[in-house]
Amino acid sequence: MKELECDVCEERCEHPQVICLAKAELVSDEMAQQVAETFKILGDPTRVKILQTLSQRELCVCDLAAVLNMGQSAVSHQLRVLRSARLVKYRREGKMAWYCLDDGHISNLLAQGLSHVGHE
Repeated sequence: MKELECDVCEERCEHPQVICLAKAELVSDEMAQQVAETFKILGDPTRVKILQTLSQRELCVCDLAAVLNMGQSAVSHQLRVLRSARLVKYRREGKMAWYCLDDGHISNLLAQGLSHVGHE
């Protein structure tokens, strides 16, 4: 029980200036919700693998399914989820659908997550 008590202030005291600054910097409820939804989507290992693969190169659905050893319909479902969150985008070339990351922010977010997990 003692260990749980050491992570809280022993005495209640607030710092008004710091509180005021922190409140001014606080993200809006809408922005916090959108970020939470993005991280929720990133909480699936298959989606992380898709993003990591697409961070290296553009791939068509067939190739992505082969890389992940999954069916095309399962990969397509995951890609729709990622596309709805603006994490990936696609372009059509004839009968082929080529996927890539939506922008550099996604690549950076993924790289930071992988770096954090790999950091000892």
